[in-house]
Amino acid sequence: MNRNSKHIVVVGGGYVGLYTVLRLQHTLRKELREGSVRITVLTPESHMTYQPFLPEAAAGNLSPRHVVVPLRRVLKRATILNGKVSKVNHATKTVAFEPNVGTPHEIGYDIVVMAAGSISRTLPIPGLADAAIGFKTIGESIALRNRVLELLDRAESDDDAGLRRRALTFVVIGGGFAGVEALAELEDMAVDAVRYYRNISREDMRWVLVEATDRILPEVGPEMGKWTAEQLRERGIEVKMNTRLDSCEGGLVKLSDGEEFESATIVWTAGVKPSPVVNAGDLPLDERGRIKTTTRLTVAGVDDAFSAGDVAGVPDVTNPGQYCAPNAQHAVRQAKVLADNITHLLHGEELVDYRHKYVGSVAGLGLHKGVANVYGVKLRGLPAWFMHRTYHLSRVPTLNRKVRVMADWTLALFFKRETVSLGEIEAPRTEFRKAATY
Repeated sequence: MNRNSKHIVVVGGGYVGLYTVLRLQHTLRKELREGSVRITVLTPESHMTYQPFLPEAAAGNLSPRHVVVPLRRVLKRATILNGKVSKVNHATKTVAFEPNVGTPHEIGYDIVVMAAGSISRTLPIPGLADAAIGFKTIGESIALRNRVLELLDRAESDDDAGLRRRALTFVVIGGGFAGVEALAELEDMAVDAVRYYRNISREDMRWVLVEATDRILPEVGPEMGKWTAEQLRERGIEVKMNTRLDSCEGGLVKLSDGEEFESATIVWTAGVKPSPVVNAGDLPLDERGRIKTTTRLTVAGVDDAFSAGDVAGVPDVTNPGQYCAPNAQHAVRQAKVLADNITHLLHGEELVDYRHKYVGSVAGLGLHKGVANVYGVKLRGLPAWFMHRTYHLSRVPTLNRKVRVMADWTLALFFKRETVSLGEIEAPRTEFRKAATY
């Protein structure tokens, strides 16, 4: 190891972390090869999750392994350490690192990139932490798929009306992309699945979307959001707007409109907040608790620190006074500019502003169903679904993953999707323990 080399530490292995290092491997390839620059990525997982594909993974359209990108395979010039950063001390240019397994220790750096992303933004709602599940990770996505299918099995096998009603009631809180796509894809999968059950029909299932504001999918505009709500209702999905979840203790859902009912599946997708690491350090924060960032993606008021993505408050130069939205479209584009600015800094060149042109938004609503607003062109149904898949296929990192995703989609044209619950993989030792007691 060259002790005089510049050490770049990237906190987080999501969109910004992955794409930043991918870019640096290209712009600093000579320095990385010679050892004058080192890159270390600190992240709890050894993979990056392409979150727009989580709904399709939950619905069985994509293999879970094809939705994640192995960091060590694609970031060959970087060192990947698995664990969490508990504190950033920029005054001494060190981070406190706690490995998933091992002894906590400090890691020094010359340049730090804060790319820790976000976590689910929850509210102090009675029962939420115990009864609900989020939809941000591949684990949550597949657990939801297994749960929906397992509950169909449970309802098929029991004559108790109350149990069946609870098992077949599915609630999603939050009408943004994550909530609408998760609900639409899971409902679409469940409709496919019930064809193989003798005692369950689509009419037995209840799907409920709860949104606190007066519209869903605000990113695609009011007209397309209204159309999406109409399409969901035509499918028998209840869309409750201007409605809040008051409590869900023991699975008893109480809504602000006064309705109460039991549900065995409650999915919380009502927003995100910056990773807690932003509160554990000396980097400046803005009024929303995000790292205060300049238009050049440097941390405001300090040297040798960069940030982007959900964890950062990045001013929108195309819309003065506003901030860039916390979405994948911005994160991927910001990562390129961030990496280039690190390269400019090391080469003694002038840094550039992050400037974007809004492309639009696309959302999948199940097989052959979608909604899109791209460059002002509004699409519905099959064309929007095709646009959704085309756009995200172009954005998922690495050729390896693009080919695997295409293979999954191609096979789905000729074969029906699998509707088998593999929930036992979440507790693999249960059967062995039972055997040991006989």
